[in-house]
Amino acid sequence: MGLSNVATAVLYKCRSGARRRVREAVAAVLPARCALCARATGPTGLCADCSASVAAPAGSCPGCALPSPGGARCGRCLARPPAWDAALAAGVYAFPLDRLVVRLKYAGDLALAAALGECLAGAAVASGAPARVDALLPMPLAAARQRERGCNQAREIARAAANAISLPVAGGLRRSRHAVPQASLAWRERARNVRGAFEADASLAGARVALVDDVMTSGATATAATAALRRAGAARIEVWVVARTLPA
Repeated sequence: MGLSNVATAVLYKCRSGARRRVREAVAAVLPARCALCARATGPTGLCADCSASVAAPAGSCPGCALPSPGGARCGRCLARPPAWDAALAAGVYAFPLDRLVVRLKYAGDLALAAALGECLAGAAVASGAPARVDALLPMPLAAARQRERGCNQAREIARAAANAISLPVAGGLRRSRHAVPQASLAWRERARNVRGAFEADASLAGARVALVDDVMTSGATATAATAALRRAGAARIEVWVVARTLPA
């Protein structure tokens, strides 16, 4: 798949298998509870009703993942195609999905990564996306930001999604500089804030990857990351996010 870190991906898959066996053993003794309603559920982290409540509405633009009648490419993406090849979202950044994302991102509730990752995997499978990529590549965090939060929520989500659809998690993309948090900026300022904020390895030449993140709002971060992946020679880049923010 054009990636130099195949060994890392294989090692991850081995570790993910061990983690799965541990989860199954724990689940046999302590039945899992839905992250939203606390009803007994399976290993997905969300019960069937709550999974349906966070799912994206039928019909999203394959370019920007915003709602679009019949799932057609929207006028904005036709006029100005995004930097990436395709995009999808598991749901809309609204209640209750937004609460789960915030709990994982800022409260370090790592148990939610499995639920969110499997929601993302379900959306990807429904659109046939796994067949279009060779690996999932989590959006990297600046080192200082990761120390503050204790984890990279995008990596945790990517691991869960990758495990669900039997794809490896790849590396090769990193933050080249620290940037002000995007959430604190107006939409027009976001592109400038992250421009040149990513670097990718040349080993990504020819790779087909899905760039995984928790939320997409303006798309500025994904655009900057995609530019770095293009410079490294990636052949196909998709953007997979748990939640898509709707325009105000």
